[in-house]
Amino acid sequence: MRLVDSTKLLELQNKPTKIRNICIVAHVDHGKTTLADSLISSNGIISQRMSGKLRYLDSRPDEQERGITMKSSSIALYHALDKEEYLVNLIDSPGHIDFSSEVSTAVRLCDGAIVVVDVVEGVCPQTRLALKQAYSENIRAVLVLNKIDRLIVEMKMTALDAYVHITQVMEQVNAVMGELFASEVLENEETLIDKQPEKPRPKEDNNFYDWTSALEDADDSQLYFSPEQGNVVFASAIDGWGFTVHTFAKLFSDKLGVKEDLLKKVLWGDFYLNSKTKRFMKGAQEKAKKPLFVQVIFDNLWNIYETIILRNDKDKVPVICEKLGIKLTTRDLRHTDSRIQLQSLMMQWLPLSNTVLDMVCTKLPSPKEILPEKVEKLMCSRIRDFDSYHEETRKLKDDFLACDSSNDRPVIIFISKMFSVDKSALPENKPKTLTTEEMALRREKARQMREELKSNVNSESVAKEKESETDSNNAEKCAEDEKEKEEENQTAFIAFARIFSGRVKKGDQLYVLGPKHDPSQVLIKKDLQIDPNKKLKDLQSDEHITCTEIKSLYILMGRELEAIDEAVAGSIIGIGGLEDHILKTATLSSTISCPSFSEIQYAAVPILRVAVEPTYPSQLPQLVKGLRLLNQSDSCVQVLLQETGEHVLVTAGEVHLQRCLEDLKNLYGKIPITASEPIVPFRETIVEPPKLDMANEEIDSQNIDKANETVKEPLITVHTINKQSTIKIRARPLPNEITLLLDRSSDLLKAISQHIKFLQGISKNDKLDSKLDELQINGKNQLSDRMLKLIEAFKLELQNICSKLGSEWKDVVRQIWSVGPRNCGPNLLLNQTPDYATKFLLHEKELKEDPRFEYESSFVNGFQLASLSGPLCDEPMMGVAFCVEEWTLDKGEEDTTYTYGPLSGQIMSAVKEGCRKAFEAQPQRLMAAMYSCDIVVDQKVLGTDAYVGWS
Repeated sequence: MRLVDSTKLLELQNKPTKIRNICIVAHVDHGKTTLADSLISSNGIISQRMSGKLRYLDSRPDEQERGITMKSSSIALYHALDKEEYLVNLIDSPGHIDFSSEVSTAVRLCDGAIVVVDVVEGVCPQTRLALKQAYSENIRAVLVLNKIDRLIVEMKMTALDAYVHITQVMEQVNAVMGELFASEVLENEETLIDKQPEKPRPKEDNNFYDWTSALEDADDSQLYFSPEQGNVVFASAIDGWGFTVHTFAKLFSDKLGVKEDLLKKVLWGDFYLNSKTKRFMKGAQEKAKKPLFVQVIFDNLWNIYETIILRNDKDKVPVICEKLGIKLTTRDLRHTDSRIQLQSLMMQWLPLSNTVLDMVCTKLPSPKEILPEKVEKLMCSRIRDFDSYHEETRKLKDDFLACDSSNDRPVIIFISKMFSVDKSALPENKPKTLTTEEMALRREKARQMREELKSNVNSESVAKEKESETDSNNAEKCAEDEKEKEEENQTAFIAFARIFSGRVKKGDQLYVLGPKHDPSQVLIKKDLQIDPNKKLKDLQSDEHITCTEIKSLYILMGRELEAIDEAVAGSIIGIGGLEDHILKTATLSSTISCPSFSEIQYAAVPILRVAVEPTYPSQLPQLVKGLRLLNQSDSCVQVLLQETGEHVLVTAGEVHLQRCLEDLKNLYGKIPITASEPIVPFRETIVEPPKLDMANEEIDSQNIDKANETVKEPLITVHTINKQSTIKIRARPLPNEITLLLDRSSDLLKAISQHIKFLQGISKNDKLDSKLDELQINGKNQLSDRMLKLIEAFKLELQNICSKLGSEWKDVVRQIWSVGPRNCGPNLLLNQTPDYATKFLLHEKELKEDPRFEYESSFVNGFQLASLSGPLCDEPMMGVAFCVEEWTLDKGEEDTTYTYGPLSGQIMSAVKEGCRKAFEAQPQRLMAAMYSCDIVVDQKVLGTDAYVGWS
């Protein structure tokens, strides 16, 4: 039975300082969901005895079968601490690598994180990833060292050995945090130095150099996990107990006659109790003394486990309970399962839920304490400068920091994902309990109907008429019931959202800002009008705003939803009725000057693909609809339609693929489907021509120029259909160093490409150019200072790489025309024509007028199409440079558009064909994805064969 109803939770929502938005992150099977069960049981939603068995937040059948979490779920919990009441929005996230995208969506909405680590397995790959995701989103973390019972029962460690082992595990976690902290500080050091004024150098020293590092000034006081600070819980979630150093300091301060504050400082660390002087001394390890932590805490814990679990001494259980001041029921004392006895005892002595929730409320920040650095990260991407935004947009930073729900504040809501629920599970569709008045009214109606039937029982004609009427009514009712069932079976989508500013009510009209929305480009349009009837499918490629009405709001309660009429800043809520306006993520706001939130960085990339088709071809429309719904509900899945008409599903891994196929069959498509064997994507590339043949003899290349003794790659010449343009292209393999740099700098390259498209659009629209001059936004169509510095750093690094590769690559920086595919890939289009100038990295230079400039975008698009789909198996290319050595354009007076089509389309087709032919003229290779994994097993299972390699 729930201890707190929804009205109390709604009351606490109006106090942002008393709200804690947290998520639980960890490696798979480290005990996240069991810990969540324990916290949920504190609110009476489930029984304490069912913690870890019920897995309340794992609501999917396949989650229960596999025993792993596959989606992030939220629940609102009530907690009281020192006469203060708190609302804790808890999000349980998956630990499996296939579902790391769910962790990213959860972390984005939170202010704090509980990091769970299995003390036996230690820091695992997903633990590192979870810490990195939490750190990148600027959220504070606390640590739960779980499964300490395994050290006693399975590992058979002594209390002292367990203490040493736990110390090492904690050092591993802190090492990861330190590594993340140092890398970020050093990465930002150059930016900080640029912003600071130059310090005057001493006159007497001409060789003065400031060797100080930004690490010395950086504040890491809140970074590391330390038991004496109270941000570490030692726990066994399956047994329902947990404690901090502060817990035992409170318990033992009176018994030892020591102040609680002093005990908090000495309980953890190299301290011991001197039995003669009765004082706490330092140097336990040096003097071979037992640390105070082991003496006071672990020895007592080990004694309880050895008595109840290992020796199963039931006679001593009442004695232990009496000493600890605990009362066990007669049923627990007589229970044959010693584990049940232990759990009942430990849950009363050291309740895990109270310990963790106390730490969350005291150590993790409220929504009001959001950092300015986090706000800037949310509002703009890594390569964009916050100062480059319009003044109206920059003012919104104060609204983020205020986290105020006043009516005059703008509404700002971020939606991290869309999740599906059955329409019958929505609160408005559930059968409502009848009031006493309604029940009395129904009884009266039933009585009247019985009287009417009795009065008309002797009249056959009347009876026949009644029968015919009732038959028709029954038929109509059946038809209505069938329609209702069909509607109920339909899937509804709920937006998983957090309110950062303002107050939202049912019926409010808000703007839906897509991920590509840029307020700087929208605010320059004076007469901007947004059609309220437009939906996502109706938008043009340059439109990213729609209007919507908030139809329903919900408090997320794990497996259930509770309808509410309004929600305020700082809350995590569900919003219904947005499936026609949002695909995966979006921003809701009452002003269009609000930017779309920065893109969520997903750790896993979809790589495993299958082709799907309906078992019965007539059910293809249901499959298409099902794929559309699946794409909307899963943040990591990709749905592709090949040129052959084949529907392809791309997922993050094998477990993710199985879940998607099950959802497609049973939830979204509801049809039998056939899936192909899974494959991983390839990349197409070219290599240097071989120097030796199969017989190890040198090949006399026909491409060697005897005069210059240099190898010439095959040059491909292509013409447009109307012969007005001639293009000569040569393909060359790109050195690995350049390929890696391009792959690493994809965000920057994409931003440059977008800026060039913007400039090309302005050059074709003089009116828009004049408007920009009038408004003087960010200079005259200039990039931000941060962007310019990133471009300069990229150019310098590329130049350094090219200088080491040979003379043929020395002018690459000047020659880059485009990168592909999708304007951010690891392939280059190089302009080596003698008479046509382009700009990519050299964006600050003005270009001379040229008739070919009109068709430049068509030329680049041809390269993009070719690099996206190679000639071998229509897979993207990687590590290929296409060198354009000649491009001529001779537009005759005769108009050939009617015969051959537009010249822009002809150029695009010719470039695409030329790139493919140049690619085929070189030795071609397919590149397969490499899968790396770490296999961690217990040392006991390693036999002699484990050390024997391949013979």
